[in-house]
Amino acid sequence: MLEIKQLVKQYKTGDLAINGVDLKVEKGQVMALIGPSGAGKSTLIRCVNRLETPTSGEIWLNGENIVKLRSGKLRKARRNMGMIFQEYALVERLTVMENVLSGRLGYVGFWRSYLRKFPQTDVQAAFRLLEKVGLEKMVNKRADELSGGQRQRVGIARALIQNPDILLVDEPTASLDPKTSRQIMRLITELCEEKQLAAIINIHDVALAQMFAERIVGLREGRIVYDGSPDDLKPAVLTEIYGEEDWTAVRKRKAKKGTDSEVEDESVTEDHMAEMM
Repeated sequence: MLEIKQLVKQYKTGDLAINGVDLKVEKGQVMALIGPSGAGKSTLIRCVNRLETPTSGEIWLNGENIVKLRSGKLRKARRNMGMIFQEYALVERLTVMENVLSGRLGYVGFWRSYLRKFPQTDVQAAFRLLEKVGLEKMVNKRADELSGGQRQRVGIARALIQNPDILLVDEPTASLDPKTSRQIMRLITELCEEKQLAAIINIHDVALAQMFAERIVGLREGRIVYDGSPDDLKPAVLTEIYGEEDWTAVRKRKAKKGTDSEVEDESVTEDHMAEMM
């Protein structure tokens, strides 16, 4: 489905953001990309959709090497990649419906998109998606009138209306409260399961990654240092990804609260400790 081979991205400053990454994501698989700031997570996603041009390597999607594509062929290939941005990337003065329909710009001609004259089938599809993400009553609201969670839902609907094969999600919960963060991650994973979409989700919150992703890839200094199950994110693995830290500190603090806390603490697994970070 998506296969990355020996991907390298080096900036003109000499900084090596991605250093020889090999990665394969199958249809329907939701993969979380974790790692410290500067590990290369966002750069990896931006290389896949060619917002960044790789220095070397290959990125294969549906049998096409995205790295080799230019202009029109690249625009066509991007139809298959739904992008959900950390900062939502909505047009503030446009309505919710207009922002969702902007996901169809790669399919309609220039003048139709400029005049916002979309086919009725696209409009109907937008209504269905807005209902799925819980915004059916906000169709005519401007984007600048929405909360952060609502904006992210618009971004999800806009990505899905492309009918993509893969979702590329960059920090979808960075600006959201804990409850809304869970709702957004749940929505993304449920829609991926329903539509059999692959997804790469760049996320800092390890607990959310463990909760919603079926596979976790840890990056450090542009290299993959972990690729496996959320259940195997033990303290030693977290140290490998993020560096030295006392990942058992939460357990130790609880033990000081008394006998009841100690008894309860004995039932806390290492997986739960990671979720509490």
